[in-house]
Amino acid sequence: MADESAGNGATPCITVSGLTMAYGSFVLMHDMSFTVNRGDVFVIMGGSGSGKSTLLRHLIGLNQPAHGNIYYEGQNFTTAEPGQRERILRDVGVLFQGGALWSAMTLSENIGLLLEEFTDLKTAEIRQVAALKLALVGLKGFEDYYPSEISGGMQKRAGLARAMALDPEILFFDEPSAGLDPISARRLDELILNLRDSLGITLVMVSHDLASIFAIGTNSIYLDVPSRTITASGPPKELLARTEDPILRSFLTRGGES
Repeated sequence: MADESAGNGATPCITVSGLTMAYGSFVLMHDMSFTVNRGDVFVIMGGSGSGKSTLLRHLIGLNQPAHGNIYYEGQNFTTAEPGQRERILRDVGVLFQGGALWSAMTLSENIGLLLEEFTDLKTAEIRQVAALKLALVGLKGFEDYYPSEISGGMQKRAGLARAMALDPEILFFDEPSAGLDPISARRLDELILNLRDSLGITLVMVSHDLASIFAIGTNSIYLDVPSRTITASGPPKELLARTEDPILRSFLTRGGES
């Protein structure tokens, strides 16, 4: 399917060209092409088994494409040497489904781990930066708490703070509202939008949560299981208004399975 974002004057941040995802001889999705523009809240949608999370893993280099290429601001990430890939990924943060916090570390220590590894900051400076990141997500004063001592929604926010530790330009989310009650999920949506607006971050989100998709998604793609490719792209609300595809309409009106 043609990339509908081309030619609209937006600034491309990530460009995917002819991407095929496969496990051995089994092709999960093929011939996928799309663009994530700077400032997007870009949603990857699809039914069960469509490969949403697998696509995210391809975008951050955890999986290698069977065919096709991924570009970050014109740089070919797929064919880049390890050093260049590492430099590209320094501008990327990831929030996985479970938050991926180390249970034996405090929230401050979880964030500080990345700062110790990738910066020359001293211990006191690292703690100051960690406190700032936690304050950004509404967790001021929780620096010395362990993940088990806070709620699921707070764990998600702490994971988001850690994803922002190195001041990324792009944040990836894998089902950010999974496991949260509706109120906590909406608060997380509001936080995500506030961070996008205040910090100028581009967001790429795997989600099946319709309320979240429609509330914050500015652009999206739909991974279709029967055809094993992208069958729709565009702002989620516009897709719902114009689609004649019964599979997509069913997903957008009933949510589908994640």
